[in-house]
Amino acid sequence: MRPALRNTAVTRKLLFAACYFSEGAPIGFVWWALPTKLRAAGVSVETIASLSALLVLPWVFKFLWAPLIDIGRTQKWGYRHWILTLQFFMGVTLLPLLFVDFQAQRDLFVGFLLLHALLAATQDAAIDAYAISVVPPQERGSLNGWMQLGMLLGRSLLGGGVLLIESRAGMLFTVPLLIAATWISSAFLLFTPEPPALQPPSAPFRQRARDFVNRMKGILAGRTTWLVLLFAGTSGAAFESIGAVAGPFLLDQGFSQSDVGMFFSIPAVLGMMGGALLGGFLADRMQRRTAVGLTLMLIAGAVIGIAAASATGGAGSHTVLLVLISVLYVFIGMFTASSYALFMDTIDPSLGATQFSAFMGATNGCEAWAAFAVGKMQGAWGYAVAFLFMSALSLLSLPLLRFMRGNSADDRK
Repeated sequence: MRPALRNTAVTRKLLFAACYFSEGAPIGFVWWALPTKLRAAGVSVETIASLSALLVLPWVFKFLWAPLIDIGRTQKWGYRHWILTLQFFMGVTLLPLLFVDFQAQRDLFVGFLLLHALLAATQDAAIDAYAISVVPPQERGSLNGWMQLGMLLGRSLLGGGVLLIESRAGMLFTVPLLIAATWISSAFLLFTPEPPALQPPSAPFRQRARDFVNRMKGILAGRTTWLVLLFAGTSGAAFESIGAVAGPFLLDQGFSQSDVGMFFSIPAVLGMMGGALLGGFLADRMQRRTAVGLTLMLIAGAVIGIAAASATGGAGSHTVLLVLISVLYVFIGMFTASSYALFMDTIDPSLGATQFSAFMGATNGCEAWAAFAVGKMQGAWGYAVAFLFMSALSLLSLPLLRFMRGNSADDRK
């Protein structure tokens, strides 16, 4: 019998941080390194933004197949089995990138990344459902902070870090590193038993499907579900728009590719890590709607400042931009941890994969449409106007928070 890890607050944080590290590493390459590499090769910002929007689509629509996790889970096939299997095939789908030339066979390269993204998005649904069922409500803010910490470590290593080292080592180094990062959390999962409380009832598949449908009808009849979906799909417009074009934006402001790589590997990641831990801490100690609204206003203010700095230019503008964007990433980390904790509070644990996937699909949908929109607006009116418009859209989502109700005593008020 293999030894098992104890189910404590510390081991829960380490487990889910490791799972999110495995998910964040490939995303860091796709969303951070790849757009900068394309821009350095002369590809237009509009094309890069459209590609980023395409690669995020599996995360947008994962709620369509997430019910398979909720309904298909049995006493012999639990969340751990789902996650381990999906992680294995995530690594396998990265292997062909060793033999596909990025410049000469871009469509094939992107095709393999899309297949990987489909598996990764499904793994994400299983991990989130596992977390919702295992973690007590009073830990959800800090847990989301630790999950973001793990994800950002992965993004830093395979996002900004790749830009710094790939010129010497190339894809022969990058792809094995991606695969190793994808599989690293499997070791934690192998020694983590499925808690007895998570074991589904031993009912036939048809009965489980009927129970699922009945529960979903009740969820869809409630107002909060639709408010969360609308908020998740619009609130991130300001920072998602900058995130989609941050590499190209900095290049166009006069920074070098190595400057961009250094920013993504250190200031951006450290800012989001610290922000996530701080946001999670605050979300567990104050009303979550208040924490989410406060950080959203801070984000909008930072983006407005970035727009102003990029439009005015002048001496010292590089320093001002770096400071503002670094501060923005702190606020993004705070918003992510606090808002995800708020979303978890509204979920029926038996529908965790489906319901939370729908909420995360909405946030990723926001990322997709914001990336597409900012590319179009940048081409027509420039960065400053595009960023200001997206900030206004984010602020318009604030009133939705007033009418959201979670399951905690504070959020029912």
